[in-house]
Amino acid sequence: MENTHGVEPVAGPGGGGGEPSIQEKKPRLNKYAFCCALVASTNSILLGYDIGVMSGAILYIKDHMKISRVEEEVLVGSLNVCSLIGSFAAGSTSDAIGRRYTIVLSSATFLIGALLMGLAPSYPFLMAGRLIAGIGVGYSLMIAPLYSAEISPASSRGLLASLSEVFIVLGILLGYIFNYVLSGLPEHMNWRIMLGIAAIPAFFIGICVIFMPESPRWLVMKGRQDEAKKALGKVSSSPEEAQLRHDEILKDLEDASSRPKGMRVWKEILWKPTPQVRRILVCALGINFFMQASGNDAVIYYTPEVFKSAGIHHKKQLVGITVIMGLTKTAFVLVSALFLDHYGRRLLLLIGTGGMIVALGGLGLGSKFLENHEAGHKPQWAIVICVMCVCTFVSFFSIGLGPITWVYTSEIFPTRLRAQGNSLAISVNRLVSGTVAMTFLSISHAISFGGMFFILCGIMVVAFAFFYFVLPETKGKTLEEIGALFEKEKDGDKNRQ
Repeated sequence: MENTHGVEPVAGPGGGGGEPSIQEKKPRLNKYAFCCALVASTNSILLGYDIGVMSGAILYIKDHMKISRVEEEVLVGSLNVCSLIGSFAAGSTSDAIGRRYTIVLSSATFLIGALLMGLAPSYPFLMAGRLIAGIGVGYSLMIAPLYSAEISPASSRGLLASLSEVFIVLGILLGYIFNYVLSGLPEHMNWRIMLGIAAIPAFFIGICVIFMPESPRWLVMKGRQDEAKKALGKVSSSPEEAQLRHDEILKDLEDASSRPKGMRVWKEILWKPTPQVRRILVCALGINFFMQASGNDAVIYYTPEVFKSAGIHHKKQLVGITVIMGLTKTAFVLVSALFLDHYGRRLLLLIGTGGMIVALGGLGLGSKFLENHEAGHKPQWAIVICVMCVCTFVSFFSIGLGPITWVYTSEIFPTRLRAQGNSLAISVNRLVSGTVAMTFLSISHAISFGGMFFILCGIMVVAFAFFYFVLPETKGKTLEEIGALFEKEKDGDKNRQ
């Protein structure tokens, strides 16, 4: 099928795509679809805020509650592990009640968790709030990019689906800023406000989402054709495009209905996957695994610990440096989102991963150098290099793995498998994130921070090879056309262009 939703680029010799045909004009961004994706993606700000604010709040929680290093790791990583529950359940929930109300459920769950954390009188109470907030985060991570991808025209799907990562990064920056602003308050009060204030955006996000349209693909799946056509009319550039998108969704669902009646979704994904589904699973699970195996979340959570080992000990200085890191991360994720539909997923993913390899290698060398100097005698230039390497690491993550993981995962599954497939992939994402976060400090204390960064660097080398040889390019293709990329056995070189 020929792509009529946007401009099909002419592949260049380097595989990065070419310029649009002179005869074709790239469609303008649909403002209604943009607004819907924007509102849905604001839900992701809750995870980002938690990641950013916890990196500073944990400094005060440790002193106030007198918790051990293991309790610190469990507290930090438990949100990610519990988000596994939400992300795994989100597939069935979103198919049952719709994408829109799943976003509302996500916000409500996180709101309850934030209030419990802010009011926690003890460590077990704090853990309970963290577990509930984690379930809400899991729902959010799966459903926001999925909804954005399903309402987006092919020509702007990269931008709209990557908004989730943009808001995660904005949330991290806000968390850093609140850490810095509230750090001067008494220790028994500052961390409570840092954690509890997240209930406010959760409430307003849940209210705003109620007024958004439902996903056209979900409406078609439920047989609500008139509502689906009305929604497609609003999020498409023309009536012809809306009709074409509607016909493609119907065809995809008809193909699914032609399968044996006993073939249920989970059975088709896990028990008897076709070669096409198996390849999609490898790509989706692989990119989500490497996103979190990179250690990005753990580095952000424990940035103050990393910098303390480098020789920076004043709490306000530690929190201030994280604000600088958040600003650079935010700038680079915006660059990626704006150019994702022009340069494609593969090119930015490879650039981002390559930059992370260099940054982690430099961070490992710098940390090893500082380990050989006594506290109080650590060279200032080496500390500066380590700070620069951390900022470079998170910035290149924001160019590649950060936004592209959500976009790629949300667009490669066929309609009939999209909710559960995304759910499974994000569950792997959350499991790896929680595992890394809950072991990062212990491993680093055993082999040093330098040794830990060298391990992460090696993981990213493997990731680069995986992305280069396995992942096809999906830029500019409709969600239905993307399935054809994974049906072909031996045209990997062509598909990766």
